[in-house]
Amino acid sequence: MHTPTPVIPSAGRLRPLGIEEVRLTGGHWAERQAANAEATILHCLHWLDELGWIGNFAKAATGKPFERAGREFSDSEIYKLAEALAWEIGRTGAPELEAEFARLTELIGAAQHRDGYLSTRFGNPGQEGRYADLEWGHELYCYGHLLQAAVARLRTRGEDDFTRIARRVADHVCDVFGPGGIERICGHAEIETALAEFARATGEERYLEQARLFIERHGRGTLAEAGLYYQDDVPVREAEVLRGHAVRALYLSSGAIDVAVDTGDADLLEAVRRQWDRTLARRTHLTGGMGSQYQDEAFGRDFALGPDRAYAESCAGIGAVMTAWRLLLATGDHAYADAIERVSWNVIAGAAAPDGKSFFYANPLHQRTADADPPAGEAVAHVHAGGRRAPWFDVSCCPTNLARTFAQYAVYLATADDTGIQLHQYAPATIDTTVDGTRFALNVHTSYPDDGRITVRVEANEGPERTVTLRVPAWAHGARLTGPDGRTRPVAPGTATVTAAFAPGDEIHLDLPIEPRWTHPDRRVDAVRGCAAVERGPIVLCAESIDLPGASLDDLAVDTAVPPVERGGRVHVAARIHPGTDAWPYGPERRGRGTPAEIPLVPFHLRATRAPAAMRVWLPRA
Repeated sequence: MHTPTPVIPSAGRLRPLGIEEVRLTGGHWAERQAANAEATILHCLHWLDELGWIGNFAKAATGKPFERAGREFSDSEIYKLAEALAWEIGRTGAPELEAEFARLTELIGAAQHRDGYLSTRFGNPGQEGRYADLEWGHELYCYGHLLQAAVARLRTRGEDDFTRIARRVADHVCDVFGPGGIERICGHAEIETALAEFARATGEERYLEQARLFIERHGRGTLAEAGLYYQDDVPVREAEVLRGHAVRALYLSSGAIDVAVDTGDADLLEAVRRQWDRTLARRTHLTGGMGSQYQDEAFGRDFALGPDRAYAESCAGIGAVMTAWRLLLATGDHAYADAIERVSWNVIAGAAAPDGKSFFYANPLHQRTADADPPAGEAVAHVHAGGRRAPWFDVSCCPTNLARTFAQYAVYLATADDTGIQLHQYAPATIDTTVDGTRFALNVHTSYPDDGRITVRVEANEGPERTVTLRVPAWAHGARLTGPDGRTRPVAPGTATVTAAFAPGDEIHLDLPIEPRWTHPDRRVDAVRGCAAVERGPIVLCAESIDLPGASLDDLAVDTAVPPVERGGRVHVAARIHPGTDAWPYGPERRGRGTPAEIPLVPFHLRATRAPAAMRVWLPRA
């Protein structure tokens, strides 16, 4: 078995660590992992059984026509949940989850055709033929999630019936879509990154070559519909920015990085890096959310970042982490870890409720109304899923995607190389790995981001000098580092390093300034010109109507000349309330001073956890 981690490039600046090398020991992400294991995974299983999406496999196995439940891509939800199960079983060995994994394996395997083809939506009696709708059929997309689940299984338990199902699928894809076959792409990218990683896990080079072929076919107009939505308008290596459907674009970027790294294609890697950098600078919300428009769940034009129509799908947040993580491993540039931190805390952390049983599909930065809780036991239309978390959706890609992400999240905390360990995300954790052939183990103690102090204690060092590298976030001006010698020095945003012949008990202290601060938008972001937001450390804050009894968020204007203050565990801002009018809303500028007020804010990821509320991140300036 390989290191149990989702991405293992054949080359790169940094080496990923596995789920047995990095373990969360406390704090938000450990709580999230526990809720995932105890609630979210079982919650998803319940809904997949209840709605008949799992049952589709048993029906397909009969070889007779049947009434199918769910959308054309519902098979992928079972595969994503299988991946979550595989990582969680690898992390904890939970026997009850192993039993569920075995049940899914049996059902999936029974529905597979002899030549490896596998779908409950196409290719069975009474259904459309195989690959009849590559634009919307999602057959290859579903395969991709099956292969990623198989990667998790191979790296945590080794070869078994599930991984053999996946091998037959991968062989089938190569046979059918290889040279001289169907030389087209899937309308939803995913198969590319999955085939590349499956090649790494199995050693089968033909899977990597097939991934490369799919990447190169993008932009060749092989799909019948307009290409921008599917990233079929411009070849990957010629594009300047991410565009079209956000999740598709990010999954494609992940696959392109995988192929570029494993084939030594520096031009392809640089193309994706260029697209990411421009997207981050021009098409990304303050929260790190990507996909600025509900229409097509897509990226909009540069700087078109309206907060109330921000889609910022939870799955796009996961896709952003996938892409940034691959770029970080390939290049060693810690700016990508900054992006992971921002989207992790402000999109992914709040996408699931604290109890792990309800979810945001979209993550707008302005909610105009206090939406009521969805009806108990009912799936909610995903296009209305920005104001309140829902237990399930008609398109439920996000819950299972979150489940697999939470199960593996510890691996994003740290990496290693031949000189030492690099810390990218801060949470209470143990890191125990080998560096240049000998053991090096650290223990991280912190209450970050509630507090800015990170303490790294050396537990073991069986080698010579080591280097511990700590990321200093871009916002952390005034950070200070104290080494094992007790000397303190200022460190600038980027990275801080300590090199020493560490002994057990040695400690490094990084102090990050996490005081709340005003953040202002680029003037080209017209939708929020004249507004400001508040951040505290990596956390974006928002105002909720529940904290403004008798007033409306629409009447609020903040005084940015007064710094935000912390009081009673909350961040407060100085503001004035200017009651609106029901008359014609245009005319001369109103210059009244309004009523002074001090408004408490809440972390964006904790919005809508107390009660239904209107909400906004960007606050008009007085």
